[in-house]
Amino acid sequence: MRAVGQNDKRWPFGGVRIGLAVLALASLASGCGPGGDGGARVEPAGGQQPLKAPPARALDAYATRLRAAHTARVAAAKRWGLKKVPLTAPSPPAKKPRITTRDGFEVDGHRRLELPPVFTTVPTDERILFLTIDDGAEKDPAFLRMMSELKIPYSAFLSDYLVKEDYGYFKEMRDRGVALHNHTLRHPYLPALSYARQKREICGMQEVIEERYGERPVLFRPPYGNYDKATLRAAKSCGITHVPLWNEEVFVDHWEYREWDRDLHPGDIVLTHFRGREDWKGTMPDMIRRFLDKVTAEGYAVARLEDYL
Repeated sequence: MRAVGQNDKRWPFGGVRIGLAVLALASLASGCGPGGDGGARVEPAGGQQPLKAPPARALDAYATRLRAAHTARVAAAKRWGLKKVPLTAPSPPAKKPRITTRDGFEVDGHRRLELPPVFTTVPTDERILFLTIDDGAEKDPAFLRMMSELKIPYSAFLSDYLVKEDYGYFKEMRDRGVALHNHTLRHPYLPALSYARQKREICGMQEVIEERYGERPVLFRPPYGNYDKATLRAAKSCGITHVPLWNEEVFVDHWEYREWDRDLHPGDIVLTHFRGREDWKGTMPDMIRRFLDKVTAEGYAVARLEDYL
């Protein structure tokens, strides 16, 4: 059985965008269009009161909230040592893109058996990336604060042999809005295991996450990016619907790329790991700083993977 292996503009939140939002609301408040000063008055139906424009103080309050959000984002970027304020991702599409297995990543009978798609990029024309973090070895409180203050979405793929050292850390992560996904119980090289043992690794982690965090994952990443047909069959039987891999990997001191052009692309999935000074020449906040400085400089925002699947 074949095993598939993988190698392990600044656009501030405020400024023009705030101005446009306020102008749009102001146009509504001033009655532009039907019933406004420039058009015929529309009489209300019998028994109804005439429509009233939103009060000016509501516009002022909205603009104040936007300015406050921008100010907080600027302050957070400065506090965490970023070169620029991270870009804000656009709203996710109303219709989610169709996810298919990347060419060359299929296993025998992939379509016929309706196995979960294995992919490294989400189809989109938007300049967005998806940050994913594997295993759970490092449990840095500063990392949680940094991501919350900067409002950067990410997805965590967890292995129980590391997570069980501090289940509470990942509960706090979940409570901050982060989706927790499956990376097996003990992080083995799956193609070396039988179907039954692979299923125990995957379904066992499903049960841990559901018991500890209240929700059964639908995303799974095989350790080292290695899998075979039995892996995907087992994953499907455990309730997995998607198997996202990655196109780039970021470390505290460098990037690695899957593609020959060594560049970022719209919809790319970026991998990193829960690591600290024991393994890296720096901390997780140091790694996030490198990540955000690069993607922001190249005009990319970080979006939430789950919103596109």
